[in-house]
Amino acid sequence: MKKRCPWCLNDPIYIDYHDREWGVPVRDERTLFEFLILEGAQAGLSWLTILRRREAYRQAYNGFDPRQVADYDEQRTAVLLNNSGIIRNRRKIEASINNAGRFLEVQKEFGSFSQYIWKFVDDRPVQNHWRRLSDIPVTSPQAMALSKDLRRRGFAFVGPTIMYSHMQATGMVNDHLVDCFRYSQLREG
Repeated sequence: MKKRCPWCLNDPIYIDYHDREWGVPVRDERTLFEFLILEGAQAGLSWLTILRRREAYRQAYNGFDPRQVADYDEQRTAVLLNNSGIIRNRRKIEASINNAGRFLEVQKEFGSFSQYIWKFVDDRPVQNHWRRLSDIPVTSPQAMALSKDLRRRGFAFVGPTIMYSHMQATGMVNDHLVDCFRYSQLREG
């Protein structure tokens, strides 16, 4: 049996996410935008709650196309607020629409959101060496700098803890425990 990080052992959705996605470096623009939306939606909730609603989010947010989301108006906001498949929090929904516009601005300025965000870790994943779940921090200096810069650019729901979770999800940091089978795969890969 494979040794995994203990946070994922209670649910098949978590196990699949842990084994296939969490900590894998992401450079794809749409995927980076997807995690920006999902991590913001997760604030105050469990990640499992969001993973269970992920497909509904994909449908509600036009496959996480930032150009389409940036054009959402009050009518579209009302549709999202009535969608029981997603988290129906007005502030989070409005932030996601706002963030789509800011995402496009960053793409224009830097050539891609990927080029922008990866500069906060010198364009390579931070390889941590945690032995216990309790060792993993909720933020980092890089996440704090990223959060501060995003907020300066007008993004919302991008606090340091949310951005550290985004960095973990998109492989900007390898926070698998050292005895997890994914740790060495991602460290080598």
